[in-house]
Parts: sequence; C-alpha cells; structure tokens
Amino acid sequence: MSKLSREERRSRIALSLLVTVVIFALLVVIGGTITGLVFLLINLGFVSDNRLLEPGAAVAILVIISVLLGGVLSYLFSRITMKPVNRIIGSFNQLASGNFSTRLEFTGLWAKHATVREITDSFNTMAEELENTEMLRSDFINNFSHEFKTPIVSISGFAKLLKHGNLTEEQKAEYIGIIAEESSRLARMAANVLDLTKVENQTILTGQTTFNLSEQIRGCILLLESKWSAKHIELHIDFDEYDIFANEEMLKQVWINLIDNAVKFSPDYGIVSVGISETSGLITVSVTNSGADIPAECIDRIFNKFYQADESHSSEGNGIGLAIVKQAVKLHGGTVIADSRKGRTTFTVMLPAKKEG
Repeated sequence: MSKLSREERRSRIALSLLVTVVIFALLVVIGGTITGLVFLLINLGFVSDNRLLEPGAAVAILVIISVLLGGVLSYLFSRITMKPVNRIIGSFNQLASGNFSTRLEFTGLWAKHATVREITDSFNTMAEELENTEMLRSDFINNFSHEFKTPIVSISGFAKLLKHGNLTEEQKAEYIGIIAEESSRLARMAANVLDLTKVENQTILTGQTTFNLSEQIRGCILLLESKWSAKHIELHIDFDEYDIFANEEMLKQVWINLIDNAVKFSPDYGIVSVGISETSGLITVSVTNSGADIPAECIDRIFNKFYQADESHSSEGNGIGLAIVKQAVKLHGGTVIADSRKGRTTFTVMLPAKKEG
C-alpha cells in the first residue's frame, strides 16, 4: 500500500470530522426538538393530566418521541449518506459482471470533496486498467492463435503429403525441411512465452555480475548473422569497450530481441546501427534500422505484450520480444524508448552504470 500524502491525510481526516459533526448535530437537534415539544405541550395545556408529568410518564413520552423522530431522521440521513456508497457498490458489481467500461462519477457537493475525488479517480483508473487488460487478452487470443495456427497447419499439411507418398526425393527433402523449420518456429514462440513469464514473475533482480557489455552485444550480432546476411544488411557498429554490473543472461535477451527486430523490419540492403555511450551515470545502447516508420499511434503500445503494429501479420513475430525487453530493462532500473520517423526507427535503452559492490 502506498504512503498517503499530507493532502490526502488531511482530506480524509476532514471527511471523518464532517461525518462526526453531522451526527452530533442531528443528536442535538433530536434532543432539542423533543425537549421543546414537551415544554410546548405543557405550556399549551395539552398535558392536563398530572400523571403524565410524573418521571415515568415523561420518560415514556420522551422515548416515544425520540424513536419516532430518530427513525425519521435516521432514514433521511441514511438515504443521503448511503447514496454514494450504493453507487460505488453498484459500480463494483458492474465491474464484477464484466462491464469494464463502467466509470464512477459524482455530482454536487460530493464531487467537490478531495477524498471523494480520490475514490473516483482510483476506481476509474482501476476500471481503465481492467478494460485494457481485457483488450490485451482479446488481442492475445486473436494474434497468438493466428501465430500458432500457421506453423501447425503447415506441419500437418506437409506431413500428410509425405504420408501419401508418390514424391520425389527432392520433394521429400523440401517438405521435411519445411516441417523442421516450422517446428523450430513453434519452439521459439513457446520459449518466448516462457521467457516473458519468467521476467514478469521476477520482482527482484538477481544473478548480477560484472561483464563486458560491448563484447556481449557483438556476440548477439554474430548469433543473428544468418538473418542479416540473408537480407544483405549493412551493419554500422561503432562503440568503445564498456563494462556493466547486471544480469548477463537477461540483458542478452534484450539485445537479441532488439537487433532481431531491427533486422526483421529493415528492407533488403538496409542499414542497422548499434551504438553505446556513457554519460551522467547512465549507459545508453541504441539500435537503429532503416525502413518503414512505426505509426505514431502505435509507438506507446509496441511494448505491450502480444501487441503487433503490423496487424496483417505479414512479418514474423508474436508481440512478445519487446515486452521482454521492457520488463528486463525495468528490473535493472533502466528505461527503454522508441522513436520512429523519416525512415529510421531507433530503440534506446538506458541502464544505470553502477559497478559491482
């Protein structure tokens, strides 16, 4: 639970005092009304029987009048005070039933109180997050099922062709190669899901060591050589040697995902640049590729898991790589941003340049 600010504490104390004062005032009004009515009855001569003025009778009269007035006032007071509570309960029930577009709003005096505004803002933020989560879930079902279905259909189709026979040795070799490639694709997608689950479930960064960051990035580039050489990508790699204290395996996933992304979305004979610098206690790694710009409306969403800016699925991917990048960088206390314009897309990772110990 986050610590309350001074203004939040003041507003909540003020609300509690307001309720207390209102209840106290009601009690005073009830008591005063009862006393006034009794004296009025006596002065007007309506109470002519002296027995009614005896202590027992007076107490009985006071109790009856108190119950009647107290009941009426309590009913009215509860209607006023419970109205916003009932509205909040109703809104929560709407959320529980799956209506994530529900929003909480108050009008009049209630809307002006700081605590009520805080409750309203917190509820609406929660509802908005739930709505976004539901959208991501739907995107996952649509996008990820498509990504899994494609290789499965290919494997099934070519396996049936092999089963039927009447194929040349060249055809058999070609079909077996396709099956092997699609199987590897499925394995990579499953591994990505496991990697994302692993970094999402990790709240404390462990396994940190000091290693040569520059050497690690060069190694990641070599691991992807088959991809960038197949597209005749021109690599611009220009950086000095930098050491960093971090989780080596986790950062390796960051660089592989970013460089693989850059190669994937670069055109044939395109350019991919990787740079490293250190300033003001931060190590900055930038990965830039030439090619089509990412639409401005997609920039803020590309780090969401299962989101793909290319909704046509014309390029290989499942919307997991950048989500892994974001979470891994976050665990290291860093940030990652994207910028795409004028035919150049750059992902910039900023990490604390802290040393071991």
